[in-house]
Amino acid sequence: MSDGEYDYLIKFLALGDSGVGKTSYLYQYTDGKFNNKFITTVGIDFRERRVIYNSTGPDGTTGRQQKIHLQLWDTAGQERFRSLTTAFFRDAMGFLLLFDLTNEQSFLNVRNWMSQLQIHAYCENPDVVLCGNKCDLSDQRAVTQGQARELAEKYGIPYFETSAASGQNVSEAIDVLLDLIMKRMERCVDKSWIPDGTVRPNGPANPDLSEGSDRGKCAC
Repeated sequence: MSDGEYDYLIKFLALGDSGVGKTSYLYQYTDGKFNNKFITTVGIDFRERRVIYNSTGPDGTTGRQQKIHLQLWDTAGQERFRSLTTAFFRDAMGFLLLFDLTNEQSFLNVRNWMSQLQIHAYCENPDVVLCGNKCDLSDQRAVTQGQARELAEKYGIPYFETSAASGQNVSEAIDVLLDLIMKRMERCVDKSWIPDGTVRPNGPANPDLSEGSDRGKCAC
């Protein structure tokens, strides 16, 4: 795909405490590399990647391919940057919520992040994928898979154990989040939650997906 050839611009926000591996995770997804020398993110940064999404019909048949331009926003986890981070919640369509499997406190703080999402995101039940990162460090694990799955089930969100170092489940988690977003756009009657610029002028000729501009509450 050339620079202008895509149907949708989708923005995801990576959230979680400082040090859980958000920057390394996104770098692994976009560049296929692991860099353990990243400094702590200050404020906001982002990475980009183009992907093909294969839509499916109600009967399970494959529809036409959609060209997606993903913007993956990397946020600072420190409390002093929280007001800056939450300012970006409203324009994001999906959220990757990471915690560190070797750091129990980062797992306990998932509840705080979910509360922030329910307050500041485009609706009270935004699409979120929970990622227990650093699963390659199994000898240092402080959170069991059972604990993490139980919490994910409580919120009704998918859970993946990921590794920015090895790439395990990094793409899979983002693929699931993208699928949730695309299906939400298809089924929602009220499109006001979809940010301006999401649908390209040369994208799908579906007026329902290019209407709303006001950030209303999603009625899905």
